[in-house]
Amino acid sequence: MKILVTGSNGFVGKNLVEKLKNRGYNQILEFTKENSIEELERYTRECNFVFHLAGVNRAMSESDFQDGNVELTKKLVEFLEKNNNNSPILFTSSVQSKLDNFYGKSKRQCEKIFLQHASRTNAIVYIYRLTNVFGKWCKPNYNSVVATFCYNIANDLPIKVENKNRKLELVYIDDVLEDFISKLENNLVVCKTKKREIELKSAHFFKIEKSYFITVKRLADTICNFEEQRKKLVIPDLSEEFIRKLYSTYLSYVPASKLKKKLKSNVDERGSFSEVLKSKEAGQISINIAKPNVVKGNHWHHTKMEKFLVVSGKGVVRLKNLNSNDLMEFFVNGDNFEVIDIPVGYVHNIENLGDSDMITLMWANEIFNPEKADTYGGVISGKVKIDDNSRNET
Repeated sequence: MKILVTGSNGFVGKNLVEKLKNRGYNQILEFTKENSIEELERYTRECNFVFHLAGVNRAMSESDFQDGNVELTKKLVEFLEKNNNNSPILFTSSVQSKLDNFYGKSKRQCEKIFLQHASRTNAIVYIYRLTNVFGKWCKPNYNSVVATFCYNIANDLPIKVENKNRKLELVYIDDVLEDFISKLENNLVVCKTKKREIELKSAHFFKIEKSYFITVKRLADTICNFEEQRKKLVIPDLSEEFIRKLYSTYLSYVPASKLKKKLKSNVDERGSFSEVLKSKEAGQISINIAKPNVVKGNHWHHTKMEKFLVVSGKGVVRLKNLNSNDLMEFFVNGDNFEVIDIPVGYVHNIENLGDSDMITLMWANEIFNPEKADTYGGVISGKVKIDDNSRNET
């Protein structure tokens, strides 16, 4: 199957081409402003589906919109009809097609051209009046407020927040493309039935069902918080789907010089302790390094719980229940990943039994607060009552 994608080096086009390749489509006819009109004519002889994404959305004059949007669309339709090619067409219009500005009028004219083409040829046409699309690879300081805020904030550039209470409707690029590709694949499978063909030909306008509403001010504040949190190794609350997608978008604009961050390590003769990632909702991940024969810990917590995972070296994790004085030993090593839960009310320590550094990944259910450390000294002694029987294996 040959798929024609006009505007393939634009924001939506780049993402679409990569998505199609990921799905196994390897005959993609890419048309950009660098291609000749003769190449477009040849592509319309070969293609089985058309994604018409090319167009001008920012220009100085009405004639630029006319040439970049309307005239190109006319040529595309002219070539398809000349070559008796009734391939389905998916066209990205805009919600501004309802407005009387130059851009909106040009998009409205393009819609009319495709509807007339569908009437003449019975070709299936999908018209999407897209609202604000956001995601990776969108050009900043152009026509996307999300891209502009993400890029400027990540690069320490100023942003201008106008109409701060204005509510934006945003759609995420991956959601858009899933919808687009579903139209392509539905035509491959479902359109074999005449009833389905009639339904599609009579319904030309479509929208992305999954959208998100946010004010300009909240959008700016959220992205500013992303930057401040990243500096402190804090992960934002990602329980909300929109925030996950916005955070992924923001990170794609962080410059290479800021992608690496040196951790602060607390180092002494016993080894080191480094905080890695923090989350108000999910706690903290740290890396603990213990030198040979070193014991670390010998404390307990009222509320803070932890998990230990030795990823290199070998040792033993000891726990003593303050309520029963039961003493437990769990022998661990980096060749056999095992997570040890450290419950509240248990004095605990970890000892390096090997000849090299022992590296332990540690998680706590809260970010460390030196003013409320919830850490109390304790002693581990007595006869082991619970042993995991793995001493010999270790």
